[in-house]
Amino acid sequence: MPQVTAAVERQIPAPADRVRALVEDYAEARPKILPAQFSDYRLLEGGTGDGTTAAWKLQATKKRVRDVKAVVSKPEPATLVETDQNSSMATTWTVTTSDGGSVVRVQTTWQGATGIGGFFERTFAPGGLRRIYDDMLANLEQLATGQR
Repeated sequence: MPQVTAAVERQIPAPADRVRALVEDYAEARPKILPAQFSDYRLLEGGTGDGTTAAWKLQATKKRVRDVKAVVSKPEPATLVETDQNSSMATTWTVTTSDGGSVVRVQTTWQGATGIGGFFERTFAPGGLRRIYDDMLANLEQLATGQR
């Protein structure tokens, strides 16, 4: 099965510590930054960073809805990984310091389908997911800079 990857990055004019704290906050901040493609968000365990478990529905396309149950791990101080317990999908959030504040990178990978369905998945899914996460990062920027 081929691996499919979608990644997006955004410069946010706010200190990396503040942005990192918002990314790790699944209780208060996360529901505020989710775009319309996310629904039925539930915090199941924890609430901040490592060990947190949350669930949601992700409407990637008109016909495709994923039930995600993400367990959060923090392998490094600047990195957070959401591992979906219902699929091979893993989303890695990285927040680093930059001259203008911080840079946030979101990268999602999963094992794609094979055959013609897999071809279309590898061709179109990354772009759709990048648009979804770009909206999420725009919401994160608004929250981090006090506009939301």
